[in-house]
This record gives sequence, C-alpha cells and structure tokens, in this order.
Amino acid sequence: MGFGGISIWQLLIILVIIVLLFGTKRLRGIGTDLGSAIKGFRNSVKDPEETAEPAAPAVQPQQPQIKAEVKDSTPVSADQPKTPEQR
Repeated sequence: MGFGGISIWQLLIILVIIVLLFGTKRLRGIGTDLGSAIKGFRNSVKDPEETAEPAAPAVQPQQPQIKAEVKDSTPVSADQPKTPEQR
C-alpha cells in the first residue's frame, strides 16, 4: 500500500537520493527554517489580543539626581596658607 501508487520502497529510495544530494546538515537547516516560518505564520494569524504583551507603565519613577558641589579648584601650593574654604 502506498501513496497514490507509490510504494514505501520507492519513497525510501527517493529519501536516500535527497539525503545524498543535499546532505543531512543542509536538510536540518531547511527543516529549522521551515519550522520557524510556520511558527511565525501561526503567531501572526492568532488574535492580536492573545499575543499582545501587557502595556508598560507610562510614567516610570525617576531616581533623585545627586549634584556634587564643586568648590574652588584653584591649586594651592605648599607655601601658601590654606583658607577655611580650601581645607
């Protein structure tokens, strides 16, 4: 019994010829690409409400910014006395 007049032995011979022509690595890549294409098609056909991700909050709390006070950056030589602000 076969598929439309093709016996199982003929299908096996065709399968062996295909494997010899393309190699198992290329056939595996074709199968992976075909599977991901079918999966993408199914996801695009699904109802958009099922595939939609929950909306992110519109306003996210911000952390307070810390400003560093910069004092006078004038270099002080060793022989000059330091003022209270430069200590």
